[in-house]
Amino acid sequence: MKTTLKFAALAFALALPFSAQAHKAWLLPSSTVVTPNEYVTVDAAVSNDIFYFNHVPLRIDNLVVTAPDGSVVKPENLATGKYRTTFDLQLAQSGTYRLSNGSRGLSASYLVGTETKRWRGTAEAFAKEVPADAKDLQVLQSQTRVETFITAGKPSALKADGTGLELVPVTHPNDLFAGEAARFKLTIDGQPAPGLKITIVPEGIRYRAKQDEMTLTSDGDGAFSVTWPQAGRYWLEVVTTDGKTSLPQAKQRRLSYVATLEVLPQ
Repeated sequence: MKTTLKFAALAFALALPFSAQAHKAWLLPSSTVVTPNEYVTVDAAVSNDIFYFNHVPLRIDNLVVTAPDGSVVKPENLATGKYRTTFDLQLAQSGTYRLSNGSRGLSASYLVGTETKRWRGTAEAFAKEVPADAKDLQVLQSQTRVETFITAGKPSALKADGTGLELVPVTHPNDLFAGEAARFKLTIDGQPAPGLKITIVPEGIRYRAKQDEMTLTSDGDGAFSVTWPQAGRYWLEVVTTDGKTSLPQAKQRRLSYVATLEVLPQ
């Protein structure tokens, strides 16, 4: 029981930066639907309010921009300021681009005498920096993914990579309209992920007394449907845990997924 509570506390501490009550990570393109060869500017931040720059920039060392043909596009004019990271993309191909910023890591707590030590880092660093004989060692593995989608011209299919927690569109993410239902599917390591809680928050919370979030649950096939109440940008988040770790010392894996979606007027 004590070990379970400690894991729960460690998982809760990791979850705070991505919870609806705390800081929110996001990628925000200047436009999600353009004509081929146009440029878009993308802002990346972690903020107190969705789509406002008021906390820290999102580090995009692991950003991958995948073009419609599967090639990787390099961002231009990359800059990191006090509150946001920004970069430009030229959408030279017709079709849909996936922008995905992912990370994998470990968090641990252990005792040195009566003092609790906390550690974060990679699996490689774990072997070097955490004592092999650490007492009361608790290790949590984490995998995060922050995404958005941009279409130049005609939308094209998006291919999942089958790792971690993913959003698999049934309705194309750049074909969303106010008042219409859109359908998506959640997978974990390529398999349907039923019973997951999905939180969707519309932009503009800075000017509202409450977040007006929508809360949904994936069905037995990992699918869910959402009818967009109005046009605008939306922040979508899913967080879950399981025991499918790749490090023997880690007993839990925390998976998080965030997407920015734009809903157009009819």
